[in-house]
Amino acid sequence: MKEPINFMLVGVGGQGTLLAANILADAGLAAGYDVKKSEIHGMAQRGGSVSSHVRWGEQVFSPMAGKGEVDILLGFEMVEALRYIEYLRQGGRAILSTHQIPPVAVTSGGAEYPSQARFIGVVEQVTKDYLLVPAVEIAQQLGNARAHNLVILGALSAWLAVEEHIWLEAAARHVPAKALEVNLEAFRRGRALAGQARKR
Repeated sequence: MKEPINFMLVGVGGQGTLLAANILADAGLAAGYDVKKSEIHGMAQRGGSVSSHVRWGEQVFSPMAGKGEVDILLGFEMVEALRYIEYLRQGGRAILSTHQIPPVAVTSGGAEYPSQARFIGVVEQVTKDYLLVPAVEIAQQLGNARAHNLVILGALSAWLAVEEHIWLEAAARHVPAKALEVNLEAFRRGRALAGQARKR
């Protein structure tokens, strides 16, 4: 990988977006890449917008990619994915959770949450190379909805030439021991889902 690969992770405070970014950065380092990471918390603890840039490459100087420069967008919530879709380059890849957390503008009646059809329409103006993942539902089946971020990372791992054990070891360095097994299984479920999608 001579040119850096630019990732952007976006979600809502409390979704584990920054934890996922830390694991992604750690996995890149363990795979032998130069890695830079930057994050914007916003009002994360109050359910505000959270985003993080992670860049892998042979040599990486800046931690952030500009609008239209992100190679892979990871969206943990639908509206947040739309909010940052302009960062994804034309024809880039996106892994997008179908989870919905209506913002205050919607819950107060001042706005309408976009339908999935509208959501897909906006995404497809930028790329046809995307995967919709019912990440929260998968994590709930495992007994811990908070593990949905590892479902998304697992799906991402199926698109990258980094061995699975590197991802699992990186996750183990960041996830609390009491929640590790369910998170690793969530990762495996996401990886399997993306692998099946690529074969179709």
